[in-house]
Amino acid sequence: MLQRSNIHAALVGVMAMLAACGDSQTTTQPGAGANVLAPVSVAKRKTLTERNDAQVVSATGNIESAVQEYRDLLGTLNPNAAGEQPGDRREINWDGAVVPTNTDAFPGNFFNVNSPRGVLFTTNGSGFRVSDNGYVDVNANYFGEFSAFSPKKLFVARGSTIIDIDFVVAGSNTPASVTGFGSVFSDVGDANSTTIEYFDADGHRLLKIAAPRRSDERGLSFLGAKFDSRIVAHVRITAGDTPIDAGVDDNVKGAGQKRDIVATDDFIYGEPRARN
Repeated sequence: MLQRSNIHAALVGVMAMLAACGDSQTTTQPGAGANVLAPVSVAKRKTLTERNDAQVVSATGNIESAVQEYRDLLGTLNPNAAGEQPGDRREINWDGAVVPTNTDAFPGNFFNVNSPRGVLFTTNGSGFRVSDNGYVDVNANYFGEFSAFSPKKLFVARGSTIIDIDFVVAGSNTPASVTGFGSVFSDVGDANSTTIEYFDADGHRLLKIAAPRRSDERGLSFLGAKFDSRIVAHVRITAGDTPIDAGVDDNVKGAGQKRDIVATDDFIYGEPRARN
């Protein structure tokens, strides 16, 4: 991993600045041999922190500028076309008319086969569901619970909170790696419930970061990391601590069993290129 001599000073400065304006925490848990990014206070709008080989952007409240900042870190957006493209970024916002919606049969390879963007989704649950109604067809009590960043569709795993993502050269089975990955989250109610983990091609965890708790009624959060080199082969999202279900309601602060149900929106990631 690349080393930069000025990183320590820069990180200290960032931490001091953010401590004055932040009111929630993001934590990172690197795998064996990884470098540690110390917990820092998270500004309500956006935060850019660094470790010696990665930059982390997180935000809650008005997340538009942070999302754009992360896009700029990755680079130019590519078309939804097969093969390695010349730009440095791909995106998924779930809102295409042809995306299977309001069904638990959303294919995990949809954004590699139907719309080639170089990602394969798996889960230890029963499947995936894209919704254009905030999942009220699953549970009427979800009315008003989930806001969309890019209206109006959202994405969740069914029967699990885990979304595993593997990267391939778009439209192929060729294993690929990327420089980074970020996601918009809807209704993060617990500062420790929603995380993104980054792994290299050998399965070593590079970094684990937590999404900031929602700070306003819109309920949106953003979290993403961009590495100095193209080393990310696998990403695991844990979205909340409880999956959506007909008989399960979100309950972060009320009486009884606590539950944080979280949906995802836009995925933003580096162009998948064949592993060296």
